[in-house]
Amino acid sequence: MRWGLGLVILVVAVLALDRALPPDLSRLRAGIEVLDREGRTLSALPAPGGIWRLPTAAAEVPPHLVAMLLAAEDRRFRWHPGFDPLALGRAAFQWIRAGRVVSGGSTLTMQAARLLEPRPRTLRSKAVEILRAVQLEARFSKDEILGIWLTLAPQGGNLEGLRAGSLAWFGRPPGQLDAAESALLVALARRPEALRPDRHPDAARAARDAVLRVRAAGAGGVSGAEVALALAAPVPAARQPMPRLAPHLARQVAQGAAPGSRIATTLDRDLQRAMERLAEAALHEFPDRAALALVVAETDSRSVRALVGGSFGVEARAGMLDLTRAVRSPGSAQKPFLYAMAFEAGLARPETLVADLPFRFGSYAPENFSRDFTGRVTAAEALRQSLNLPAVALLSELGALRYAAALKAAGSPPRLASGAAPSLPLALGGAGTTLRELVALYALLGDAGRAGALTALPAAPAEWPEVVTPRAAAAVAGILVQPFPGGGPGGVAWKTGTSWGGRDAWALGLDARHVAGVWIGRPDGTPIPGLNGRAAALPVLAQVFARLPAAPRQPLQVRAAPRPFAEAADRLRLLFPMPGAELVEGAGPVTLRATGGRRPLVFLVDGAPLPHQRARREAAWTPPGPGFYRVTVLDADGIAAAAELRVR
Repeated sequence: MRWGLGLVILVVAVLALDRALPPDLSRLRAGIEVLDREGRTLSALPAPGGIWRLPTAAAEVPPHLVAMLLAAEDRRFRWHPGFDPLALGRAAFQWIRAGRVVSGGSTLTMQAARLLEPRPRTLRSKAVEILRAVQLEARFSKDEILGIWLTLAPQGGNLEGLRAGSLAWFGRPPGQLDAAESALLVALARRPEALRPDRHPDAARAARDAVLRVRAAGAGGVSGAEVALALAAPVPAARQPMPRLAPHLARQVAQGAAPGSRIATTLDRDLQRAMERLAEAALHEFPDRAALALVVAETDSRSVRALVGGSFGVEARAGMLDLTRAVRSPGSAQKPFLYAMAFEAGLARPETLVADLPFRFGSYAPENFSRDFTGRVTAAEALRQSLNLPAVALLSELGALRYAAALKAAGSPPRLASGAAPSLPLALGGAGTTLRELVALYALLGDAGRAGALTALPAAPAEWPEVVTPRAAAAVAGILVQPFPGGGPGGVAWKTGTSWGGRDAWALGLDARHVAGVWIGRPDGTPIPGLNGRAAALPVLAQVFARLPAAPRQPLQVRAAPRPFAEAADRLRLLFPMPGAELVEGAGPVTLRATGGRRPLVFLVDGAPLPHQRARREAAWTPPGPGFYRVTVLDADGIAAAAELRVR
């Protein structure tokens, strides 16, 4: 009875002690891996303190590596309770007989406990390791304990764990290691500094070969012939850099992620590497402090396949900034969207003759980039040549407020100076945008006028709003399909842009599956003499499309639609305001416009009708003050269209 009570008290005491003093797992705080669409490592970010420590599970290493590890360190790992009395007895006997430590007797579980809580090598520390090992065995499965060891085992320098060691010494994940490579990492964990292959190659080879000769053949999973082949393999002469593709995006998606996370993205590792090399080579043609950013995405899903935010780490080129998110002047790069809206509104067709002649719009007198004038040309040719006067004239008819609202609805809200209202310079890039937003705007042209933001994270298919009609979007895309001036793949619709003073050079394009954009300039906004989109950014864009995978890349095919533009827009719609439009208080009266439907039309604001000529498709309205308003238009058949706007 007394013995039974004592046993119960002992068990309760042990459980209480285990709860009061649980194992410290804080060293398992690992770095973050960012993966591509196929699960391949794009970029790795270190753990706190600059330690390269990445989570490594037993299932992620080859079976022959686990077999060699158990044969070398702990043959009875699968059976013991955390410590091995036979191994400890043998180690004690060897110590007494030799007068020094000959073998440690530590199990892999005890080693895992020591890696979690490093201590001086003393008898007291050994006793603590045994107790901690029992705790680990009670809390975790054998494979989970293996995972702790595989994550924390030292691999030389600031490398911890087999995944970090595999990437640094062999440039690939541990699941792809052969017998020689696996044996080296197993050996390296014992004496990581003395056996570093880049500093002590002979010692590293000898230790690796010892694991192969003594352990591998009897460990299972490695044949004698494979051992002989592994013994002839060289050891790595240098440590390889850790994966660092898409560094700007990697740091963006890793913000706030839990330590040890593996974050999946939509990028393609091989395409990303090709784009980074292309960007680096292209920069040799530009002066110091110039930078280049580019984005490649799939048109239908808006999934980013490659993103170069700049020259990462190069201080002179502001390499820590992600320039795909920098707000810059687009120059003429937004003109295709303006033409799509003009076509939809019936202000012009591709074949409409427009005037490229000197003209003043009040106090505003725009000029072409070439400072000359072409005369009368078709709207299609005016867009291809990026003529400024026809674009400003179209915006004058369309309305700057309406155009700004449409840009916002399309995901590219124009950044204006504080308190400024949208005006005619919007046609020529008079407001800021980003490369990511411009690429998404061009995707709209190839996706039936639907507006959707780019995404670098896997997401379910989304229902995106139609901002311009499919016919208008396709017409503009068809106009822009033209050969690259210096040669390149065909079937690409492209457009360039240059901001005032040569501060920004843009080139954007799309084929049947992809949309891409290139920006070149100085991050601080200072001019680059002679910089323009056609000469600087367009050749890079041509190379981008040339490097897209051959099978997925398809020329953009624009099919002729059966109806003319004048008959296409027959459903009742509000042209202004667009949903989510914002106005500035005190800007004066605005013109509400509608298209389609059967006249007469009635315009209402918050349910109150506005006085206007009902045969017309527009009405003037002066906002009474700041707030939210609902604008509605009714046609003769009782069909309604509505949108909400805000007056600030």
